[in-house]
Amino acid sequence: MSEGMAGLAKGLAVLEAFSRESPRLTISDAARATGLSRAAARRCLMTLVEAGYLTFDEKFFSPTPRVLRLGAIYADAVPLPQLARPHLTALREALGESVSLAVMEGDESLFVARSEVARVFDAGVRVGARLPLYASATGHALLAGLDDQDLDAYLERVELVARTSRTILDHARLRERIEDVRHEGVAVSDEELEVGLFALAVPVKDARGVTVASISVSAAVARLDVVEFRSRGGEAMLRHAEQLGRQL
Repeated sequence: MSEGMAGLAKGLAVLEAFSRESPRLTISDAARATGLSRAAARRCLMTLVEAGYLTFDEKFFSPTPRVLRLGAIYADAVPLPQLARPHLTALREALGESVSLAVMEGDESLFVARSEVARVFDAGVRVGARLPLYASATGHALLAGLDDQDLDAYLERVELVARTSRTILDHARLRERIEDVRHEGVAVSDEELEVGLFALAVPVKDARGVTVASISVSAAVARLDVVEFRSRGGEAMLRHAEQLGRQL
């Protein structure tokens, strides 16, 4: 890799270190998150400040609205988010809940589109957010689309870290859960990712039957009953996932 391309790769890695949980980073934070040296992290951060992607208050670096342009490139250039928008909107109207679309990137779910309800508190994720596959309904729906060889490879390498007391930490049990999703077509996460939050997710399969994305809905357990909501919303989610898949 040329020096220029290596520098670009480092800069992009630094940008990806910012998240909802880490909206501001010091040089040390960026170095730790990316595995870069402090000197390399500082060079990347200052270059991003000069390019207008970050601001710096002499201690913390923070993203500017210009970063949104990078995400917009994907949303505008790739058909999937565009094709999904009408289905996400229809589900939002039918269910009264925010609806998201995610794809698999590495060992994480990456959220690429969302249709939100107007609510003071919304329990869902945002576009650009990432979740571990093993601990989320979206991840389970995506993992269910892998063939046995790829699923076994994932289960062999993934470290199962407790996000809550309900997170599945046994690889054999996780595989059983994925098999259930394959059979039933709907994944449910009941406070396995975050206390007080449940989620439903269904796979989106293209015309060849390959799982390319997942549609999901999440809500607070204090507001909705997971069993009732699955019964009410699962069929509609499966229907729209199938309709979207036929368009791909």
